[in-house]
Amino acid sequence: MMQSSTLNARRIIIWIGRLVLAGIFVYAGYAKLTMGMHPRPSIGVALSFFALQVDSYQILPTWGVNFVAHTLPFAEIVLGLLLLLGVGLRIWATLITLIMLGFFAAVVRSYALGLQINCGCFATPEPLTIKTVFRDGALVALALVMTIFAFLEARNPHPWSAPEKA
Repeated sequence: MMQSSTLNARRIIIWIGRLVLAGIFVYAGYAKLTMGMHPRPSIGVALSFFALQVDSYQILPTWGVNFVAHTLPFAEIVLGLLLLLGVGLRIWATLITLIMLGFFAAVVRSYALGLQINCGCFATPEPLTIKTVFRDGALVALALVMTIFAFLEARNPHPWSAPEKA
């Protein structure tokens, strides 16, 4: 059986996807908890402010807004770190792809409705524009390609494993 190369285009894209998406998720979660301020406000104040941004999308009921606002920043940090570690990559890549698809759907819906709101992505006042739609679309594409390639690479033998004997 032919040994697979330690470095190929799929593995490079997986690495790029892991680094970019992990960095974005960790930074976004941290920014939501600190509101981009130093000294940072209490977590309760930061989460209340984030809840206002989540509510501005006009998608979730009050209990859903509170649930998302109080769990999403922590989930983003944890998922970003897990993606960076690469253990259980297919699971975390799939979960991040699904979350990114949800973010993208919310952004596209809000942009299509003409809502004049802040994105809330990185806890800074950033208006929801076509630039936001394209940025999120590119991140969804990266997450999707990374996830597909992670599943394809899992089918191949690990490049450092011993060759099979005939």
